[in-house]
Amino acid sequence: MTRIVVIGAGFGGLAAAVRLLAAGYQVTVVEALERPGGRAGYLELGPYRFDTGPTLITLPSLLDELCRLAETSLENELELVRLRPAYRIMFSDGTWFDYWGEPELDEAEIARYDRAAVPAFRSYMTATRRIYERAFGDLAREPFDSLTSFLRVVPELLALRAHESVYRFAGRFFREPHLRMVFSFHPLFIGGNPLRASAIYSIVPYLERLEGVHFARGGMRAVVLLLARLVERLGGEIRYGSPVTRILTDHRGAVAGVALANGDLLPAKAVVANSDVATTVLDLLPPASRPQLLRLLLARARYSMSCYLLYLGVARRYEQLRHHTIIMPLDYEQQLRELFDGNGTLSELAFYLHAPAHTDATFAPPQHESLYILVPVPHLGKTGEWSAEQRRAFRDRVLTTLEALHGLDGLREAITAQAEWTPMEFRDVLRSRHGAAFSLEPTLLQSAYFRPHNRSGIPGLYFVGAGTHPGAGLPGVLLSAAVTSRVLGEDIPPERDRLVLTAERIARERGTR
Repeated sequence: MTRIVVIGAGFGGLAAAVRLLAAGYQVTVVEALERPGGRAGYLELGPYRFDTGPTLITLPSLLDELCRLAETSLENELELVRLRPAYRIMFSDGTWFDYWGEPELDEAEIARYDRAAVPAFRSYMTATRRIYERAFGDLAREPFDSLTSFLRVVPELLALRAHESVYRFAGRFFREPHLRMVFSFHPLFIGGNPLRASAIYSIVPYLERLEGVHFARGGMRAVVLLLARLVERLGGEIRYGSPVTRILTDHRGAVAGVALANGDLLPAKAVVANSDVATTVLDLLPPASRPQLLRLLLARARYSMSCYLLYLGVARRYEQLRHHTIIMPLDYEQQLRELFDGNGTLSELAFYLHAPAHTDATFAPPQHESLYILVPVPHLGKTGEWSAEQRRAFRDRVLTTLEALHGLDGLREAITAQAEWTPMEFRDVLRSRHGAAFSLEPTLLQSAYFRPHNRSGIPGLYFVGAGTHPGAGLPGVLLSAAVTSRVLGEDIPPERDRLVLTAERIARERGTR
């Protein structure tokens, strides 16, 4: 059988492994950490449980596609809870907006701020539906690794206003400042700056309405374990605690396998890298094998912001919070400029709070919170190293701001357990260049054809995950796995017939029941 090595057991790597196994390849996944998930990790602090990375599920049909390849269904494997509201957005003037993803309820919220904006909202959703159906529904499944294929769709993208920023696009429909924030902040979910991220990324409110915003009972850990289970059910191997030190190439410069930190060499016909794309090219490939253009692109690219993450076990409940709560700064535009283009300092803080015990009681004791606090911060290329004193000072600033400005009274005194991550952990643990939380920033000139291709340009090396097309976020990463497995299959067909393998696997499973 054709052997494929997948570097990294994050969502992208596991999803690619499922697709490749179902297509008839032999797949080994090598993961540096001792458990699957990558950025989608989990943490336990006594009786408190936390997701440490992504926390919400949109387009669960993409997960169901993977389950179907293993002859099961998402419904059989996982319990999803649709969140109502999907999230609450709190503003610095003390008001809030609950986003439901349901027309009547959303229009009622909009009317509280500007009744005249209700028909504009309907027009906005119609416009974003058109963008979604073409740019995401169709084009996100295309590899865009040739300039010709990209140029063919440029007129269409311009007609969809892809050249405009999300913020400007939202401003065509919403003049009221609160509403313009509500309908433009979504690129931050994938590391983008709403002031320059392409209007293509305005699709999120429509996407959230399409299949809802969900929480997996048990957290994202349950989703990661499901994908790992599918890999093993299809006959794949996952090796944990196995960091890759280099990608092996042959005399022609084609990929020949990987070398692990323990000295093992794993030969392979192809390598699918779910590792950080910049780290893969700049650190894991032999210098002579690095494509010059890609090396220069990654060395000079714009990288996403990073995150400061504080995980708190809290001996009280905050009823003003919802499962997902976003707290906006007073000066939204200034915050974005400082975050992405400033000198590393922030005059204000914005927050994303995850309070899963409001939905799943197993995350904290009764009347307690397992509170995940995320603050967007500049990446290490702008700030340099975080000293122990800077960590302490930033943590104090986070707690003081939440207590004094945003109504989380008594937070500091109620803390019974805590842990934190800074951009340095993104760099040192997850091996992300500059400690960027979402790899490359999704600008127009770092998307589609201008993003590292799923085919790397090196024979036998393929990229999957946030750093390649179509981009970050759970839907984008799962779609990248679909694109990458498809182009790999076109380049290196499996040596054995898929139907024969499927029949053999079914026979094995029946024999063990």
